[in-house]
Amino acid sequence: MTADTTLVIFGASGDLTSRLLLPALGQLLTTEPERHVRLIGAGTDEWTDDDLLDVVRTSFRSADAEAAVSRVDVEYRRADITKADELASLLAGLDGQVALYFAVPPAVAAAACAALTADMLPAGAMLALEKPFGVDEDSARRLNDTIAALVPESQVFRVDHFLGKATTLNLLGARFANRLLEPLWSAESIESVAIIYDEKLGLEGRAGYYDGAGAFVDMIQSHLLQVLAVLAMEQPATLDETDFREATSAVLRATTVFGEDPIAASRRARYTAGTVDGEQKPSYVDEPGVDPERGTETLAAATFEVRNARWAGVPFTLRSGKALSDPAREVIVRFRAVRHLPVGFTGSADGAVLRFSLGPDRMSLELNVNGADDPLELERATLTAELGAGALKAYAEVLSGVLDADPMLSVRGDAAEQCWRIIEPIRQAWKRNDVPLEEYPAGSHGPSGWVALR
Repeated sequence: MTADTTLVIFGASGDLTSRLLLPALGQLLTTEPERHVRLIGAGTDEWTDDDLLDVVRTSFRSADAEAAVSRVDVEYRRADITKADELASLLAGLDGQVALYFAVPPAVAAAACAALTADMLPAGAMLALEKPFGVDEDSARRLNDTIAALVPESQVFRVDHFLGKATTLNLLGARFANRLLEPLWSAESIESVAIIYDEKLGLEGRAGYYDGAGAFVDMIQSHLLQVLAVLAMEQPATLDETDFREATSAVLRATTVFGEDPIAASRRARYTAGTVDGEQKPSYVDEPGVDPERGTETLAAATFEVRNARWAGVPFTLRSGKALSDPAREVIVRFRAVRHLPVGFTGSADGAVLRFSLGPDRMSLELNVNGADDPLELERATLTAELGAGALKAYAEVLSGVLDADPMLSVRGDAAEQCWRIIEPIRQAWKRNDVPLEEYPAGSHGPSGWVALR
């Protein structure tokens, strides 16, 4: 990031801006005290510069970054970003390092990109777009074509804050920097992989978006497939944006529904009334704004295979859900058991299990060891390392990449298309009701009969 950077936020009065982007900016400026940012907020509300400055102050305060407000020059401009003339006026005269952040619904972002022309944009401008990127493979491709007419791919940041999570990045260090793990990172030694991101939260007023997306698109398509790609990729020559994103994109191109059977490889469910941590939750279908006829799932699980020489035959199961008790947020790598155990040992000799917790950030390795009382009786021991949360939170990592014009931690255009391609057989099976929509009480572990992944 240059010392003086212009950040233009489309949708400056929205929840995403105040809840995530501005606190992230405050944290980033706190860790980089030499930086100064010109912040231009755009929206259709009748705001003034002072209105936006008040939001900046409140958001920075929530991130313990109040002192950084003095290094932000705040301007608010009323504009309809879907209209070409208003966009041209908004962007006229901007120079230096400029980033445009589309903190607006996907349909509005797509309409704004269609209204933009290359000559409106300052040289080198970064375009940052939130998920979901399109609604299927074809729409993602069309949006990519629109953006490609505006700026080169290296100036596009398709936001996935999961790629900014410290633990996701810690996967790289654990795998590539340890001879203990690197030679074993394949189907020869690994039996299965699970990537789980469950949460206690219910709908929390997000029906406008969530009821049209569901857990499968909101989490598995948008986030967890990217974690799979980081975990399964070949070692890149460097960690720059070209090599890193080519390695992750290659994984996604090789990924398919396990066994090419979307019915057997997926499950879905939604929560009914229940209690989470003492708080009563209504049934999902009774939440304000929900259309029960949509059959939207709040818990989804799907198993995929990376069909290449390294991973063929290994099931990668991705799961995410809402309103769950004791939610897991972790990557679980299960190694195969040893081929032979000498006669005389007793107890279990299951394969080792490597876990990466996605908050708090932690790595643990479960191994078989000799028992304390009987050295021939095998017991399980767990070695744990606290990894720390990283200097920046996930959205601050994302914003750092946007302002630095470094798209390493963004989703490349072809990868965004591939994620839709990967899940389409399951979406179609669900649309045909080939996979039943099960139910589970809020505050439970999910429907009975689901395979325990932990």
